[in-house]
Amino acid sequence: MKKIASHILDSIGNTPMVHLKRIFEDNRFVYAKMEGFNPGGSMKDRSASRIISELMRDGKIKKGGTVIESSSGNMAIGLAQACLFHGLKLKVVVDPNLNPHTRKLLEVYGAELIMVDRPIADGGFLGARLEKVQELLYSDPNSVWSNQYRNPNNPKAYSNTMREIMHSLNNRVDYIFIATSTCGSLMGCADYIQKHNLSTKLVAIDAIGSVLFGGPIKSRKIPGHGAGMPSHFLVPDKVHDVIHVADIDCIRGCVKLLHHEAILAGGSSGGVVSAYLKYQYKLPEGSVSVLLFPDKGERYLDTIYNPQWVRQNFDIDQIPLHFNPSDLINSNTQIPIHESL
Repeated sequence: MKKIASHILDSIGNTPMVHLKRIFEDNRFVYAKMEGFNPGGSMKDRSASRIISELMRDGKIKKGGTVIESSSGNMAIGLAQACLFHGLKLKVVVDPNLNPHTRKLLEVYGAELIMVDRPIADGGFLGARLEKVQELLYSDPNSVWSNQYRNPNNPKAYSNTMREIMHSLNNRVDYIFIATSTCGSLMGCADYIQKHNLSTKLVAIDAIGSVLFGGPIKSRKIPGHGAGMPSHFLVPDKVHDVIHVADIDCIRGCVKLLHHEAILAGGSSGGVVSAYLKYQYKLPEGSVSVLLFPDKGERYLDTIYNPQWVRQNFDIDQIPLHFNPSDLINSNTQIPIHESL
């Protein structure tokens, strides 16, 4: 009998698994964990709901209080939904990479948005957002920082994600590919693997320009993928391998996924797809891999799936003046795809 959720937050989790048979045509088995099916539209619903529930349980905030957070999008929406449900106010510090669609969603949920316009030299936009968070906390004594970057309930929320994945595939998963940001989902899955003594290997997908695995900081256009500051959660020894992808890899992966599987996914999902396509030849035949897709693609219609935005934000001399997003799936495309891993 199908479970009936007692309220909207109770419907978080148990997202579908999809066998990807069309985009990956070899002797390996690849499945997608579709986290966009959570009620707020992303895997961040899991951590947002858990963080808010625990803050209230511990008495750190009560109904009518204010939650403050820095977010590039999905965590903000998860928090906005949870705060509205619990009768809390929410202030979110964002930056110019915020998608227009995400902005509209946050406004509908009643969140107050505070924009930082410039990155700082040591920390990028993330560092600038965190500085603004501290200013807001100081000015509002009835506020609390949910702090997705250090709150242990962030990675703990993804233990259920890994449990669901293993249950769906009868405990046989050889590799799991996860995009990085706060590294909460990455380390939550890693902790589950370690706790249950699983042989599953964790492959992290990081953005070129992210500092998470020691690379130099550079400008990035895909929100929620990579970070301008080191992660408090990341334990590199728990990660089997890391693959770096460029923003254009994320876009190409999204379009290939849409064309071959009719799945409209977000930017970091496209990065995971591109990473797997590059990495699959290292995997043994018959291996079972899971790709974690953090969100759906509707909130990226004005960016990733918009040819004009792509032309404006990437090398215009190497992108045709008129092109259809489906052109990106052509192996002979003029748009350069990062090949160095």
